[in-house]
Amino acid sequence: MWSAFVVHDEDGRTVGPVATGPAGGGGAAGPATQGAGGMAGLMTGRSTFGGNKRRRTAAAGQGLSEAQEGKIKLAFFVAIVGVILTVLGVGTEFWVQLSPPKSFYNNQTCLTAHYGLWKGCTKILWVADIDPERDSCGPAELPGESNCTYFKFFTTGENAVMFQKTTQKNLNVAAAMLALFSLFLMVMGAICITMALSKEIVFFLKPASFCFILSGVLVLLSLMVFHQSVLALLASDHTVPLHHELSWSVSCVGCAGAVLVVGGALFILLSLPYSPWQRCLPHRSSAS
Repeated sequence: MWSAFVVHDEDGRTVGPVATGPAGGGGAAGPATQGAGGMAGLMTGRSTFGGNKRRRTAAAGQGLSEAQEGKIKLAFFVAIVGVILTVLGVGTEFWVQLSPPKSFYNNQTCLTAHYGLWKGCTKILWVADIDPERDSCGPAELPGESNCTYFKFFTTGENAVMFQKTTQKNLNVAAAMLALFSLFLMVMGAICITMALSKEIVFFLKPASFCFILSGVLVLLSLMVFHQSVLALLASDHTVPLHHELSWSVSCVGCAGAVLVVGGALFILLSLPYSPWQRCLPHRSSAS
């Protein structure tokens, strides 16, 4: 008598019977072949069923479908653009440019300055290189002799002096700390999105949205505090008339704050259990 047992896969479905019997029997070839085919079907079935596990989990409401994963990656790309703009703006020193009149020092050279959150630079420009229609010295992108130094706000606590004007270290330090904390929140949000995509858990989208929205608000707040520090610098002394203008680093930071808030809002929409478009704009039947 042949003893047969049935092999089941991980979902409880029958793959095929495996028969055992005495070796060398004439009638054992058919059942043995069928048993070997059943074992081969089990081995191939594991990979097939493993590939369909994601689809079954998403259908049961416990994971992410391919459409959801694509939307999350698209929103994550938007947030990453905001992160890159923030890093570019925070790491550069072209937040504001300070320029006295062209003829304030002499008729051949003039002095301009630009600084950011961490360091300031002074630059000697040739008056002949400046646009004749421009009254002040600059812009700082012109070729000239430059000298850059890091602020001593974060080491000895000393204020910086530019054109006989003194900075307000409390405002400058506050703007820098807000920018750093916003970068920390961006990293936390990126970790949450990575966990959501790898573990297929929608719950991680909510803390990620909170991190990105709050980081965007802090970036914009840092920009406002920095602008107040510039106004305080200009009001500290009126001996040297200065013309100030915000530069391209501020534009990067402002755009980054807006992009981060938009990215966080997209994650909130993706974390909802229903589609807001279908809820707000229900599909009407063709008869109506």
